[in-house]
Amino acid sequence: MQFLKSLLFTFAASTLVISAAHAQAPNAAPDAMVRDLSNEVLSAIKADQALKSGDANRVQKLVDEKVLPYTDFQKMTQLSVGPGWRNATPEQRAALTREFRTLLVRTYSGALGQVSDHKVELRPFRAQPTDTDVIVRTQVVASRGDPIQLDYRLEKADGGWKIYDINILGVWLVENYKSQFSSQVNSSGIDGLIKTLTERNSQLAQKKA
Repeated sequence: MQFLKSLLFTFAASTLVISAAHAQAPNAAPDAMVRDLSNEVLSAIKADQALKSGDANRVQKLVDEKVLPYTDFQKMTQLSVGPGWRNATPEQRAALTREFRTLLVRTYSGALGQVSDHKVELRPFRAQPTDTDVIVRTQVVASRGDPIQLDYRLEKADGGWKIYDINILGVWLVENYKSQFSSQVNSSGIDGLIKTLTERNSQLAQKKA
């Protein structure tokens, strides 16, 4: 189950990578963005051997250049940290966001090589034109097995829609990490959480070296 979640999150994150390769109109509908790009990412993964093999430098480069403009990592980090974020200094917030982003990339990049005949189907989208926070629901299907839920939570910003949370098999990414981070903040504070994330990223980097 954990491996499947890794694969699905990596696929979701990779969708963000591909989305940045296409200029997004400021008023583009969020479901249209996901619909147009989700299946394209599968072909892109298969065509890019470095990405498919989980090459850390390749994945990080793509994230830095392509993912950031379309993902609100700061909001994702803020929600994951919870109430402790309010007491964090600007420097601590920047460090948390940087280390959390690195953790996500390094944790899930290795699953890219498992993408095979998967494809994404868009589920019915319900939202009003005036909505600024929506959920785009999709399902991942393959030749074998049941469809798997994979949803995106997006917020409308000045430059268009940005993703700040992902639901994998019924579990929202933010909620999953929030339970872990809250315990860490309560026991050792914000600096303790930053230290833990930094050490974890160092361990993951050594494994991939």
